[in-house]
Amino acid sequence: MKKGNKKSTVSRVLGYIGKHKYLLPVSFFLAFIYTFVSLAIPYFIGEAIDCIVGVGSVDFEKISGILLLCILLTALAAISSFFVSVINNRIAYSVTRDMRAEAFKKIQKLPLAYIDTTSHGDTVNRIINDTDRFSEGLLLGFTQVFTGILTIFGTLLFMFMLSWQIAIVVVVLTPLSIFIAKFIGSKTYSMFIKRSEDEAEAAAFISEMVENQKLIRAFNKEESSKERFFGIGKRLEKSTLNAIFLSSLTNPTTRFVNSIVYAAVVLVGAILIISGDPMGAVLTIGEFSILLSYTNQYTKPFNEISGIIAEFQGALASAARVFDLIEQENESEDGTIVIQNADGEVLLKDVSFSYSDDKPLIDALNLSVSRGERIAIVGPTGCGKTTLINLLMRFYDAKSGQISLDGHELRSLTRHSLRSCYGMVLQDTWLTAGSVKDNIAFGKPDATDEEIVNAAKSAHAHSFIKRLEHGYDTILGEGGDGLSAGQKQLICIARIMLTSPNMLILDEATSSIDTRTEMKIQSVFAQIMTGRTSFIVAHRLSTVREADLILVMRDGKIIETGKHEQLLSRGGFYSQLYNSQFAH
Repeated sequence: MKKGNKKSTVSRVLGYIGKHKYLLPVSFFLAFIYTFVSLAIPYFIGEAIDCIVGVGSVDFEKISGILLLCILLTALAAISSFFVSVINNRIAYSVTRDMRAEAFKKIQKLPLAYIDTTSHGDTVNRIINDTDRFSEGLLLGFTQVFTGILTIFGTLLFMFMLSWQIAIVVVVLTPLSIFIAKFIGSKTYSMFIKRSEDEAEAAAFISEMVENQKLIRAFNKEESSKERFFGIGKRLEKSTLNAIFLSSLTNPTTRFVNSIVYAAVVLVGAILIISGDPMGAVLTIGEFSILLSYTNQYTKPFNEISGIIAEFQGALASAARVFDLIEQENESEDGTIVIQNADGEVLLKDVSFSYSDDKPLIDALNLSVSRGERIAIVGPTGCGKTTLINLLMRFYDAKSGQISLDGHELRSLTRHSLRSCYGMVLQDTWLTAGSVKDNIAFGKPDATDEEIVNAAKSAHAHSFIKRLEHGYDTILGEGGDGLSAGQKQLICIARIMLTSPNMLILDEATSSIDTRTEMKIQSVFAQIMTGRTSFIVAHRLSTVREADLILVMRDGKIIETGKHEQLLSRGGFYSQLYNSQFAH
């Protein structure tokens, strides 16, 4: 993973915040009102103190007016603070929403090579957990940093007006806390990056273990899984403690400096009251109380900001991981030609492909498919059967050579229109959380109930669907939980029956179905494939006997072609594969 540069991350964050240019000025204006009122209240209280000269010399009328004014100012400060919080919440969570939406849209544009080689748990962690942590840090920054900065400058202005000596003491000492916070903050950023990476590793491992619990228990791997997770947990514990420990030093160290500042103000103020100002001015008890209050208000933002720095380092580290995902290169450029109602003439000329440069897979593959032909692709595991399908769908682009559909090079076609030409049934079934009806209508959301039922009947799924608790309205869990592998595959087949595409790709489409149902499905497939160019990937060679052409692949090359009977009579590699499955 690329390490996000802090400056570039901040500039990206500011770009997202800048989209809310109408809310920001309002937030700043209300924050200014809140800060000004908060500074005014101690001033008036100091005046009230000076109205108490001694026994029998109290100006109750003036004190009453000042107290009433302070009550009104306090109410104004509370209202301003409330609306500042509302606006800042809206900005922070809108920015988070925008980042999360952009990251999710990015997934739709990423090359499948990235999806296939990156931990899914890590990707999910970036979009969910990292954006959440970023929003928390951003909200803290909005709520406290701006008002803190205004408070610092406002209190300094008032202190210089009341006593320049005390103001200078404050100005000279407080930069110590700034230097401490900056030093610690610069050290913690990389630690928070490491913590985020370890969290992502833990999330990915948990996701993997939850999805594969049957295998874990079948192979008695519970203990080894616990040990692996314990190791990941120890690394996460260490990185979290390192980040939190160092960042947590900021607040107490700045508080220590601020306590020194407060003590110095008390000392200097007491000297001025006792000995008098050298310039001739008199510092009253009320003014001294104002200065003490302003000193507290002046140092408080340093404590808050130093605490925020730790959170903000974590927020920036999380944002950097999200931006790293967003900045990944998109899949190769889309074409411009929109193809509709494809005839299904496919040509592969000298096509070569490999997932990694040091492991060639398909080498100089040539193939010509006419309209309406049923092409079966068979061969041992890893020979390139599914890879060929990936190339036809342009999930991956060939390294060299040319693939064309109806005379159009695939790179010249829009991916959307190319993939709309095909209907796919894969060995790995995928059902979304929702009703059975919604899953069947996934490729045709506007389908009528009658069309959905007819598609299910064609796929021989209607009978088991009717036996479900709520029939077609039965809600399925994530991944179709509650259904057998065969039932899931029947629903996926019904999905294709409903869309009735121009071309078909069946990648081990009946691998999870019992033999009796498979025979029924094969007859349905034979009907739906009539007049449609179809590619059938199969390990069970009984499913490819009726193909117009069988391609026998080995080590990325087509080594035999022909019909079932022809290939058997030759006694070649296909014959060996077939006899190995059916010989007794």
